[in-house]
Amino acid sequence: MKTVKVVAAIIIHNNRIFATQRGYGDFKDGWEFPGGKIEPGETPQQALVREIKEELDTEIEVGDYLETVEYDYPSFHLSMDCFFCTIKMGDLVLREHEAAKWLTVETLDDVDWLPADKVLIEQIKRYLMKH
Repeated sequence: MKTVKVVAAIIIHNNRIFATQRGYGDFKDGWEFPGGKIEPGETPQQALVREIKEELDTEIEVGDYLETVEYDYPSFHLSMDCFFCTIKMGDLVLREHEAAKWLTVETLDDVDWLPADKVLIEQIKRYLMKH
């Protein structure tokens, strides 16, 4: 089974988390944290900055590492490095996603998360309640 190495941004602003809905592919309509594949020679942090600039026309500051989610989908293994991020500049323009929402600790369960992203929700709730 092939491994796909990706990064995900857990963008926090005013104690809310930014979630995006996929607009294409096998997981269309599922909710996820924005990000994408790591290119050869990139660090996870560099990949995250590039992907968010490409997908959302926004410059982010990569902050604390949360965890690496290892998840087996039917046709591939996902290895996803997840980082808390903040917005440096930009308005989070949706270039590839169908929709987006700002979620609070109370509303994090209101969207249909993709399986690998769902693994993070309880940890993110704990993080938000501490900060």
